[in-house]
Amino acid sequence: MTREEIFAKVAKIVEKHFDVPAEKINDQLNIKKDLNADSISVMEFVLDLEDEFGTEVSDEDAEKIETVGAAVDYIYDKLKK
Repeated sequence: MTREEIFAKVAKIVEKHFDVPAEKINDQLNIKKDLNADSISVMEFVLDLEDEFGTEVSDEDAEKIETVGAAVDYIYDKLKK
């Protein structure tokens, strides 16, 4: 799966989960600051990522994912292994 394909899927999750228009979603979008996500919203987002991509994200790694781009890169790296 290419990074672009992963970004498209992550963007759909962000759009649905945080009710953000697709055109506003980019790599620099900060999940906590720009989307006003609290810790519960972030964990739900991570669970959606896990379900979508069939991978597991540790709590430690989830805390490091601050932007949409970081989420995409994390999934991309996990899927390459």
